[in-house]
Amino acid sequence: MLGFVFGFAFLIGGALGFVPGITKDGMFFGLFMVNTPHNILRIASGTMFLIASVLGERLARLWFRMFGILYGAIAITGFLVGEGMIFGMISNNLYDAWGHAGLALAMLVIGFTSRRQAAVASAKAAWMSSDAPTKIESP
Repeated sequence: MLGFVFGFAFLIGGALGFVPGITKDGMFFGLFMVNTPHNILRIASGTMFLIASVLGERLARLWFRMFGILYGAIAITGFLVGEGMIFGMISNNLYDAWGHAGLALAMLVIGFTSRRQAAVASAKAAWMSSDAPTKIESP
């Protein structure tokens, strides 16, 4: 489910990066620096999120992990670069670097905790719906 949310968010964000008025003078909503490669990367990322999500929970979690690591590397590089270009392609400022760091953290948390949380929730639900005693009676 979250893979679809992230997928559509990245697709919309990438597409809006090409819309005059939303992007003015290379700034997305006046905060984030964007350029064509940055927008294309977002659209490609959104597409990969959607594909991974359609193929199943396991691939979606793997994509969250991989993409979280990638975005973590981009965030670190962005902090080092400051206002400029990451890998000579992606425009960056400190708002971008913090945004990338936040996305990396969110994606890593989702990628590494979602299955365990789901397993705990389903085990708890199964136990609650079973005939397990709620109180231990003494003899």
